Amino acid sequence: MTARSAKAATPRPARRPSTVRKPRGGRTPGGLRGLHTRLKRAWDRPLTAYYLILGGSLLITVLGLVMVYSASQIKALQSGLAPTYFFRKQLLAAVLGGGLLLAASRMPVRLHRGLAYPLLAVSVFLMCLVQIPGIGVAVNGNQNWISLGGPFQMQPSEFAKLALVLWGADLLARKQDKRLLVQWKHLLVPLIPVAFLLLGLIMLGGDMGTAIILTAILFGLLWLAGAPTRLFVGVLGAATLIGALLIKTSANRMSRLACIGATDPGPGDQCWQAVHGIYALASGGFFGSGLGASMEKWGELPEPHTDFIFAITGEELGLAGTLSVLALFAALGYAGIRVAGRTEDPFVRYAAGGVTTWITAQAVINIGAVLGLLPIAGVPLPLFSYGGSALLPTMFAIGLLIAFARDEPAARAALAMRQPVFGRRQAGVRWKTMRRRVKKRPSGER
Repeated sequence: MTARSAKAATPRPARRPSTVRKPRGGRTPGGLRGLHTRLKRAWDRPLTAYYLILGGSLLITVLGLVMVYSASQIKALQSGLAPTYFFRKQLLAAVLGGGLLLAASRMPVRLHRGLAYPLLAVSVFLMCLVQIPGIGVAVNGNQNWISLGGPFQMQPSEFAKLALVLWGADLLARKQDKRLLVQWKHLLVPLIPVAFLLLGLIMLGGDMGTAIILTAILFGLLWLAGAPTRLFVGVLGAATLIGALLIKTSANRMSRLACIGATDPGPGDQCWQAVHGIYALASGGFFGSGLGASMEKWGELPEPHTDFIFAITGEELGLAGTLSVLALFAALGYAGIRVAGRTEDPFVRYAAGGVTTWITAQAVINIGAVLGLLPIAGVPLPLFSYGGSALLPTMFAIGLLIAFARDEPAARAALAMRQPVFGRRQAGVRWKTMRRRVKKRPSGER
């Protein structure tokens, strides 16, 4: 027997089966690692921002309608009105706002830019009308309303937020196209003077809360435009100095500042609203006392359906309800940042960043005041609190974000793939072109 034949006759040891199998068909492994991979893939899909904005805003609005109905019944009965009075007005505003959202989500970007200057001019004109006696209406000491006849009123300063976002985004985008934003004078003029004009008209009516939101939008636009740190700090310092002066010269604003973290109403019950907001949150527990079972809305907590609706939510729905609202706003803010960060269009980036700054800053200020961490600024919770003047421009702004999210190249491609062919889809067939059909492969086939 030769050496080669002996070597061939020698039996080979059996191969041990492998204990680690590779996933077939690109499947992700199981366990926590697989769950993390699947969540990451879902999070990175092109339509994630679109669905987050659409779903999050609709959920906030619907939950807000429910809480407005629950929180406003006693207030309406005490005023001699039907218990559904405030709810019906908010529902009407939500329907009108839904139409604005749909229109804004279908409008092209160039039409949004075309609305910038007309909306700014109309907002300035209406805010000037507010200061004319007989036209402007004072509510809770602030003269920033216009009567529309009957029970309907309008607050022009709410539309000024949307006007500043659109106009500021269009201005900065045009200057960026001309490479002018590297110069301080083009970065500040005319953005800062126009913003100060809007702030001055708002402060004539005494509404410092809305002025703070407008200032936040201005800083958001400057940040997105790449303002140098020295310039940013300088403008921020000037705004802080002016704000401190306005607070110092008003006894009402000083009392609100003194109520931060208060646990007692204090002399003259100056912290009554802040303290009873904490009482409402504390009595809710983890799951609340039940929808409609709030005790603070029976005349103890002022403005239960507007500025302090978050407190009633905590009392009736508990910690679970308030955390759900916070999660929805966090998802909305993340989606807005994602839209602004992934676009190549400067106008879309500035507008999406401005809207996101507006909604998140207003939500933080409102919720911070209810929690006793910030002074009570008198601003509503976006999409949630009662108030048609606040709801309409906010829903239009949400429509802007939806339009921008749909306009991303990857999102457009994903939406095009989901469009039915000839009005319906055929089962088991994926259309690549209008002439060729490609059958879906079974799972696991390579």
